[in-house]
Amino acid sequence: MLRQDSTDDTEDVSLFDADDEVSRRSKKSKIRHPVASFFHLFFRVSAIVVYLLCELLSSSFIACMVTIILLLSCDFWAVKNVTGRLMVGLRWWNQVDDDGRSHWVFEARKPSDQGKKSSSEAESRIFWLGLITCPLLWVIFAFSALFSFKVKWLAVVIMGVVLQGANLYGYIRCKVGSRKNLTSVASSYLGRQFLWQTVTKEEQPAT
Repeated sequence: MLRQDSTDDTEDVSLFDADDEVSRRSKKSKIRHPVASFFHLFFRVSAIVVYLLCELLSSSFIACMVTIILLLSCDFWAVKNVTGRLMVGLRWWNQVDDDGRSHWVFEARKPSDQGKKSSSEAESRIFWLGLITCPLLWVIFAFSALFSFKVKWLAVVIMGVVLQGANLYGYIRCKVGSRKNLTSVASSYLGRQFLWQTVTKEEQPAT
């Protein structure tokens, strides 16, 4: 009887642990801001689709150009002011001080005291996938327009590269840190590499 009670206790604990793991995984994979996740991809994907199908959708170049620029502008505003703050807890903006100097501010949300994240892993993947993939596509469009001599589309493509590249640069700065942090990380890495090379060179004659 004692053996049966001990085995029952251990089985109950393992089941409770499994339930906790399942609940944690479900919270991580759950999209907490579906509207923000939708509009994070809607404007930028729509701009790319209109650019690729502009000749089929309309014969007017001006109408296609205005539509793409409006979609890119809406995407820039939504990603910069809404989706980045809600989905990954990052934001960046330009601030002018009393002396009239312009400063770029990059912030990341501090973790809460309870250790709970306001954004899930699914939202983070959606955010960074859309943020990185679409600017790369606009760069490819820029090279294709340049080499195919489509000069009239270069302004539209450059607008896409600039607007979406600005958001990508701003959020990378928010994620990684300021330039001082980047230089300190690079200098420490180079110092470690140099130290490792000197140690290996000293050990080679001994062997």
